[in-house]
Order: sequence, then C-alpha cells, then structure tokens
Amino acid sequence: MPKIEQIATVFTKTWQRPPTAEELKGLIDDQVKEEILVRQALELKLDKDDTVIRRRLRQKIEFLNAADAEALTATDAELDAFLKANPAVFEIDPMLSFQQIVLDGQRHGEAIEQNAAAILEVLLSQPAADPASLGDASLLPPELPLTSKTSIGKTFGADFAEELDKIPVGRWAGPVKSAFGLHLIRVTERVPGHVPALNEIRDAVAREWTNAKRKELEDQRFAVLLKRYVVRIESPTGAGAGP
Repeated sequence: MPKIEQIATVFTKTWQRPPTAEELKGLIDDQVKEEILVRQALELKLDKDDTVIRRRLRQKIEFLNAADAEALTATDAELDAFLKANPAVFEIDPMLSFQQIVLDGQRHGEAIEQNAAAILEVLLSQPAADPASLGDASLLPPELPLTSKTSIGKTFGADFAEELDKIPVGRWAGPVKSAFGLHLIRVTERVPGHVPALNEIRDAVAREWTNAKRKELEDQRFAVLLKRYVVRIESPTGAGAGP
C-alpha cells in the first residue's frame, strides 16, 4: 500500500470521513518533516545512549514476542495440565464467618489476658449468655459474614487469620490477638479453599497460560541472542575489597 494511501486510510478510520485535499497535503507535509528530522537525528547519532529510546526499542521487541504468544491457542488438555501444575495461582481462598468479642488493650492493661479468660469461661459455661453484654464497645462488627481469609488478614492481620482458621466451628475460643486488642471468637461457618475445575475458570487459565508462553518465548529468544555476544561485567574499582 503506498504511503499516501496509508496516511489517508488512518485519517478516514479516525475521523470516519476521507481527508480533504488540504488536510491530506498537511498530513503528507508532516510525514515528510518527520522523515527528514528522524534521518537527521540518526545522522547525528542522537539515538545513541538515550534511555527513553532504548526502553522503547526493548518494548517493541517484547511486543513482537507478546504478539506471537497471543496467536497461540491452547487445547483443553494443555490448559488442564497447566491448571494442575499451578494450583496455587487459581485457588479460591477459604472463607469464614464469625462472631467476636473484643477487649481493648489500653482499657485492660496487664489484666487483659486474665479478663479474656474469665469471659471465655462465662461463654463456655453459660451458652445462653449474651455476647453483646461482654467485652468492650468497639467499632468492629460483632459478627462478620462469610469473608475470604485474605480479606480477614488485611483487616486484622495475617497471624489473626491463620489462628482463626484453626478454631473449630460453633465453639467460642481464644483469645486471638490483633492490632485492635484481644478477640474471643466463635467461627459460625467455614468454606474450605479449593481449586475450581477447568470449565469454571477456563478464561483465567487461558490468560495465565498465554502469559507463561510469552515469558517462555522471550527467554528462548533471548537465550539465542545472548549466544551472539560476549558479555563482560566489570566490577567498580575496589568493589568487594576488604578494609
């Protein structure tokens, strides 16, 4: 396709109409100016040791690799094998719902552990006791609906979430420590984490498979290019030398 026709086609697709004669002349003049200035810049070696240009050239090569990977199509067998080899990538987080009674560390001071133990004894020995009448007033909700373990960890801390996941369902336990204080916990429901079947997450698996193929393709092509060069890495003078 002639260059002028290319320019006119791009304009037409952008503005949904062909360019006028004056507009086309302006576009051609701009293209001529760009070509001359680029050639002048190359003649002056302005492309050498320019970080922005180097990064752009690297991006263009990586884009070519990405395009080749995007053109690949995985079979169901390949996707299933990829899923089985990378279960942690696709695992659905465990979920828990729980009730909590919070004791404020500043309010209870050194007696907080003892006070928590006393409240837990009441909860275990008097099943009819109202949890709302125990513990301290708090902005934290007395009950949390089913929430992912990861989200719980983000709110209360990873250690809290791990301890919570060990508590049997339906029985008050604790105390469990968080940045908010000590918590007495009653887990009301637990949904274990699991890896879905391929037919449930096929698009996600296909996307990750393509990403892995792109990385594999990049590594293979770079390995071939690397063989064409001798790489010398010179340490700064005195680097690694003792006192």
